[in-house]
Amino acid sequence: MSATAPPLLEVEDLTIEVRGADGTALPIVRGVSFTVADGEVLGIVGESGSGKTMTLLALLGLLPPRVRVRGAVRFRGRDLLTLSEPELRKLRGAEIAVVFQDPMSSLNPVQRVGDQVAEQLRAHRGLDRGAAATRAVELLERVGIPNAASRARSYPHELSGGMRQRVMIAAALSCEPALLLADEPTTALDVTIQAEILALLRELADQLGAAVVLISHDLGVISEMASQIAVMYAGDVVEQGASAAVFANPQHPYTWGLLGSIPLLEGWPPKPLHAIPGQPPTVAARPSGCPFRIRCAHAFEACTERPELLGRVAADHRDRCHLEPAAKAAARQAAPLDAGAAS
Repeated sequence: MSATAPPLLEVEDLTIEVRGADGTALPIVRGVSFTVADGEVLGIVGESGSGKTMTLLALLGLLPPRVRVRGAVRFRGRDLLTLSEPELRKLRGAEIAVVFQDPMSSLNPVQRVGDQVAEQLRAHRGLDRGAAATRAVELLERVGIPNAASRARSYPHELSGGMRQRVMIAAALSCEPALLLADEPTTALDVTIQAEILALLRELADQLGAAVVLISHDLGVISEMASQIAVMYAGDVVEQGASAAVFANPQHPYTWGLLGSIPLLEGWPPKPLHAIPGQPPTVAARPSGCPFRIRCAHAFEACTERPELLGRVAADHRDRCHLEPAAKAAARQAAPLDAGAAS
């Protein structure tokens, strides 16, 4: 991308609200902003309920009508939030594709998997039935499915979890999209298959030159894939920057806790993992100020006010915490919550 070219995807001040039982607007996601350049991988990480999937669904207009979305989502300069449903349908699957975390609930159980891959090609590339079927088999071979011609005639329940996820990836990449959205694509898979799927996603994205937004609760997955990272908690981005910088020098206590949950595979005796106390708040029970303060050992009076997302250690490494960098360094030195993380 040239210095003057706009990013492929630019999300600005994205806010997602639902109506509560008393009619008041409850913000699920608050003021999320990020950019993704051509060929870049952005990882969005956080616990369940942090707003990761809602953010992804909002990008493509897949939220129900009762959910209000504000802000801007510009893809190649076009604000997706202003497009009509027919205009969005032309983009979905063609220029922007999605891999969801549970292929069994995403694939049609009464349609053969080859037909489901071919359907995208017929809808967006105008191929006839025979050409689309031939291309579908080629795509299934490309994602590592053995005996692809035979497997194309299978139904989803006849395939393993890893095979079903490969079918989802084949369908997502069938039209060679510029942007791939992957929502926890390895959550339901065992560790060996997870590694294979991640390697496949990385390889195919590199071949296509596609940008990727990868959502996960697993920092290990994010470290393998992403060049940029956004850490979400209770609907807020609490830390954001280059993955190398965030892993090397995390600035938000929540990020310390996530890193502390990663076990080391070397050394004896093993170091204890540091659990974050408590549970993430619900939308209705989100505390005022910093939403993490009720679980944070370093909270103080200023935390009753919501902090800004600022670059305190570097302009491109921002965090949403009132603690000064020197105080954070001292706190981590005294009681490192990320003791289990890889150095």
